[in-house]
Amino acid sequence: HIAMWQSHGYMFDNGSAEWGWQRARLWQTVEDLYTQSYVMPYLVPMLENAGANVMLPRERDVQKTEVIVDNDVRTESIYDEYTGDRTWYTGAKRGFAARREVYTEGQNPFTEGSYRASECVKAGADESRIVWTPAIPAEGEYAVYVSYKSERNSADDALYTVHHLGGATEFSVNQQMGGGTWIYLGTFRFAEGVNEASGCVTLSNRSSHGHRRVVTADAVKFGGGMGNIARIPVESKRNPELEYEHATSGAPRFVEGARYWLQWAGFPEKVYNLRENADDYRDDYMSRAHWVNYVMGGSERAKDSTGLAVPLDMAFAFHSDAGIKEDSIVGTLGIFYTRENGGKYDGGASRYLARDLTDMVLTDICRDVRALHAPEWNRRGLWNRSYYEARVPSVPTMLLELLSHQNFNDMRYGLDPRFRFTVSRAIYKGILRYLSFQYDRPYVVQPLPVEAFAAQLTDEGVRLTWQPQIDSLEPTAKPDRYIVYTRVAGGGFDNGRVVEGEACVLPLPADTIMSYRVTAVNEGGESFPSETLSVCRVSEAKGTVLVVNGFDRVSAPISYRDEGTAGFLNHIDGGVADRRDISFIGAQRGFFRSTTYDNNYDECLGSCYSDYAFEVLAGNTFDYAAIHGASIVKAGYSFCSASAASVERGAVMLADYPTVDLI
Repeated sequence: HIAMWQSHGYMFDNGSAEWGWQRARLWQTVEDLYTQSYVMPYLVPMLENAGANVMLPRERDVQKTEVIVDNDVRTESIYDEYTGDRTWYTGAKRGFAARREVYTEGQNPFTEGSYRASECVKAGADESRIVWTPAIPAEGEYAVYVSYKSERNSADDALYTVHHLGGATEFSVNQQMGGGTWIYLGTFRFAEGVNEASGCVTLSNRSSHGHRRVVTADAVKFGGGMGNIARIPVESKRNPELEYEHATSGAPRFVEGARYWLQWAGFPEKVYNLRENADDYRDDYMSRAHWVNYVMGGSERAKDSTGLAVPLDMAFAFHSDAGIKEDSIVGTLGIFYTRENGGKYDGGASRYLARDLTDMVLTDICRDVRALHAPEWNRRGLWNRSYYEARVPSVPTMLLELLSHQNFNDMRYGLDPRFRFTVSRAIYKGILRYLSFQYDRPYVVQPLPVEAFAAQLTDEGVRLTWQPQIDSLEPTAKPDRYIVYTRVAGGGFDNGRVVEGEACVLPLPADTIMSYRVTAVNEGGESFPSETLSVCRVSEAKGTVLVVNGFDRVSAPISYRDEGTAGFLNHIDGGVADRRDISFIGAQRGFFRSTTYDNNYDECLGSCYSDYAFEVLAGNTFDYAAIHGASIVKAGYSFCSASAASVERGAVMLADYPTVDLI
């Protein structure tokens, strides 16, 4: 179990009575968003693919829509109960209810409603179920969060099933921990409207323990949503000549700081309101440390405190730093703290474990970045200093300052998605080595994504072929099997099937566009997916067209530097995001090297606009074959598809096809 957070976030300022960023807008981003571009698309999925349970104190879904389905407040969404051998009853404690549009000081949605419970039954008995069916306003990807109440005899294997456009995905949830907050299951594609067959979440009271245990059920949340925590200056900060009203941020929840998510997620005020509502800036970074301790409270690692009883192994704070080096790179710094509580954590472990963690992660970052991107990358060193986020958590914690978001030489790398992938993978590997050391177990690094993917028509159906990607930095990162995921027409991807070799043949229905992607698997976990390829066999086709995906670019925007100016030239080449960009805030506006941040905030070197602050920018989806294929099918032709690499390596021969569509 890992606690992790990206730095800062949109916040309310008591002095100005306005919402704004905690850091300066520089080099087309702001730290409040920038570190998310590592944590959310790369680092957290890598850790989860390796088997970790990762908890965050900020919203992780960029979906601006949020749908809540609950037993207390009825809406156009549907909440249903089905009774088998054991009935559902109302629990004795308080539960969640969304009774307000916005929440102000001290209001906790997880204390304003009720929850339901049932004794468990074993397999074979007549089970009881609850079904949460959301009214989805628009088809798309939605994170799914469940909530429940942890009780003395809660089941450790509560069976949730998410029904989505790709099928049904099951989760076994340990309800002995994590009760009274939002627990993330995964992100899935849902159709618009109310769809009981392919758009709901179910909970069964079936458990291997039978009637000795209970399952509990509270609200289910779909999507990230908009900020709903309203703030107002405290009396001491108000101008007596002005009138004030509570105001929300008006921003998507995923850009807000931790202090606001923690209130929406049911944490007590003592976790996030440490300055009596007078200083959200300090509350935001301080709350993250107290969140760690509350999440762990009551577990085997913090038996003398109360909380969610999650036995955290470590915590990780991802920051970027300030500072300028005119002609060089500022580089990477790791921070930990040992001089607290006699050098021990509450459970008795040495605080020097934090130094071990920090050294391992920092070493992997600098090694990999130097090998793959910048041989001159600077290792700033290890600091044993009393930073709040490093000092207060009762678990080994690293505070990372990856690079200087103020320094042009750092950000020329920092805006490149390939650099972000490398850094995130290095952090994952450092954490893996640390945990392997702690548990005295050998480690295996998860593979890199497969290459040279191709999907060609055969008499038997569709033949999928691919090649493993060799990781020159990690000898253990070799795949020993693969998972092939399938999408029917415009639906979602299924749960996949395991394949032992680098090829497989699958049956193919006629006149239906089928899409596929592949991941590599070993004992260390699962890789990121390949690009998506598609095929369709048309009845009485005029012929077959090969679609070759040649658009495989991801990159930073073009940059330049001369004697008087420097920066990124988006109007020439803005780069290409990997799938999507959640950190771009606006184009650069300050190009003169003589103008510093101290001279003029709006015109300093690297300053930028903020017209894209709350937007998610489209990038390379690696999923274009189906789009091209739809037009080919309309013209009466079958089609198959291949990556450019599969053609370059001779796995697919262009001469075999009379017509080739090159993307």
